Amino acid sequence: MDIIRILIFVVLIAIVASLGSALFHLSSSKSDADNSRKMARALTVRIVLSLALFFLIMLAWWFGLITPHNYHR
Repeated sequence: MDIIRILIFVVLIAIVASLGSALFHLSSSKSDADNSRKMARALTVRIVLSLALFFLIMLAWWFGLITPHNYHR
């Protein structure tokens, strides 16, 4: 049960890191197509990680590994 919470936390950290990477490439002094491509890739990674996190939470809830609001059946 704790491994799921750790995995969720790791994915959340990866999402924030991806957003930070996109921000870095956005604010970089070089404004060329390479930075634009890297920023788009970082945002794509963020979207994929967000979807993976959503499905991970739904699967963990479905299998009873996590419960909302400490509700026990």
